[in-house]
Amino acid sequence: MTIKIGDKIPSATLMTMTDDGPQAVRIDDLFAGKTTALFAVPGAFTPTCSARHLPGFRDRAGELRGKGIDQIACVSVNDAFVMGAWAADQDINGEVIMLADGNGDFTRSLGLEMDASKFGMGGRSQRYSMVISDGKVTSLNVEEGGEFRVSSADYLLDVL
Repeated sequence: MTIKIGDKIPSATLMTMTDDGPQAVRIDDLFAGKTTALFAVPGAFTPTCSARHLPGFRDRAGELRGKGIDQIACVSVNDAFVMGAWAADQDINGEVIMLADGNGDFTRSLGLEMDASKFGMGGRSQRYSMVISDGKVTSLNVEEGGEFRVSSADYLLDVL
């Protein structure tokens, strides 16, 4: 079943890269008492994700915060080392929390997985954005296959 507006985000533990190496992040703790813009990409370093999706949220972070977003997080079915390298490559500098869902468990629990085997990528996340207020989904924007529109920072700014 796919998550929908009004649902509570399922509990999960993801990973993030720190100066001391990979660190576990409990979703319940991360989203508690905050309004979060969460977006997912099919893969770090992939063309649309690197050229438009992540940079859009990095570049529009101030505007999103001005509309009530406390934090911005990106999740991908990649490991923490890849997400850390991608953050460095994209000059994220703490603007976006980079979350690794290495086994895809969180993505599957949301019902937003996709099979990218025909591209040699295995199980991945659909491209989406959502707003989470104190652990509850208040906005959900899932892209159709191959699209990049409703999951963008620009679109999210328009609907906030």
